[in-house]
Amino acid sequence: MALFPGFKSKRVRTGGATINLVHGGKGPPVLLLHGYPETHAMWHKVAPALARDYSVVCPDLRGYGDSSKPRGLPDHSNYSKRAMAQDMAEVMDRLGHRAFHLVGHDRGGRVAHRLARDHGKRVRSLAVLDICPTLKMYDSTDKAFATAYYHWFFLIQKPPLPEQLLAGKVPGYILGRLGRGLKHFSPAALREYERAFRDPRCIHATCEDYRASAGIDLDHDRANKGRKLSMPLLALWGAKGVVARSFDPIRDWREVARDVRGKALDCGHFLPEERPAEVLRELRRFLAGVQ
Repeated sequence: MALFPGFKSKRVRTGGATINLVHGGKGPPVLLLHGYPETHAMWHKVAPALARDYSVVCPDLRGYGDSSKPRGLPDHSNYSKRAMAQDMAEVMDRLGHRAFHLVGHDRGGRVAHRLARDHGKRVRSLAVLDICPTLKMYDSTDKAFATAYYHWFFLIQKPPLPEQLLAGKVPGYILGRLGRGLKHFSPAALREYERAFRDPRCIHATCEDYRASAGIDLDHDRANKGRKLSMPLLALWGAKGVVARSFDPIRDWREVARDVRGKALDCGHFLPEERPAEVLRELRRFLAGVQ
């Protein structure tokens, strides 16, 4: 547990997967969900400090890290954000956390959004890092966004083409491109990401995550249009990232949630690794204000 001193490792079996996680600290529970192409290790600059005042849980999402990686179904439903959110709800049950704060970056933010939708009575607050709602982003896609986030449209192609072309190339090509180089990533975390993606099942599973987002997840999101989230929502994004150039996070999140606040940080896409101190400060301020 070199990246998470004082934390414990655990594996939790859910109805659809076995989830690997680390957890530590005492106080109100906070669930931190990672993005692509990473693992729970992306929180190593934030979680130990947050654990001084909170019970922090950092899992690997279904298909990522050391969590299980089932073969994708024809409709990709076992990688829908609904299925992945259900994993997280069951994980928190098993850890004894009925209600909790929720923070998600990138893909983890999309799982967090669905978790807040499907299990809203359990989610005390929601923080999303460098994303806008999935449906909004697809519906608003233009040439500039599609060019910058071309991986969205590459990863959803039918298997096995993306899987074969990505073998041996993930995660470096995404981290280096969206992270403006690799200088912000610790060598230990990079080794962890590279280890996870050496498994062909991880590449397939993460492609399935994106395929679900372009299909069944949009169906679920359309079914919720007009019903706004009631818990407080914090949006943080990188001022130098693609989301800042192509979208308006505060406006876009206010279309799906009643109580939205947030700000840009002086960084790119990977906020918890590029600007961990600012992320920690903003999360502490936000969580402290939730009744």
